[in-house]
Amino acid sequence: MTDTIDFRFKSPDDSPGFLLWQITMLWQRKMKRELDKIAITHTQFVLLATLAWLARTKEDVTQTDIASHSKTDRMMVSKVLRTMQNKGLISRQEHHADTRAKTISLTALGQELLQKALTVVHNVDDNFFSVLESQLQVFNTGMLTLLKKNE
Repeated sequence: MTDTIDFRFKSPDDSPGFLLWQITMLWQRKMKRELDKIAITHTQFVLLATLAWLARTKEDVTQTDIASHSKTDRMMVSKVLRTMQNKGLISRQEHHADTRAKTISLTALGQELLQKALTVVHNVDDNFFSVLESQLQVFNTGMLTLLKKNE
């Protein structure tokens, strides 16, 4: 019965999408295992890091800025920011020019946790991607091309 299914590839190892999915799942499991040790999710880390990165050059960082820069869903960002506000990691203030928007900023506790998380994430990434050795820059360039051409 399954002989009639028309697979495009001779092997799952020939499918870039399937390989990307497998690599992503493996990387996420490793990242989760290490971030769990400091009580932060990877999504929380990404949003905190995005906030900190944007705050370097932008006075008023909004939820929309964070969602846009991290390429994540605005409703999900809203929920995660609310959780992080309840944990004391961020604060939300009324935007001075746009009453519909909130200005998001890191608290001292948020900065401290982000710094710990950066160390964890850098270590996981260094360990995970080190097997690529001299091909790492080519890999990163390929990923950037995929991002830019598919937006």
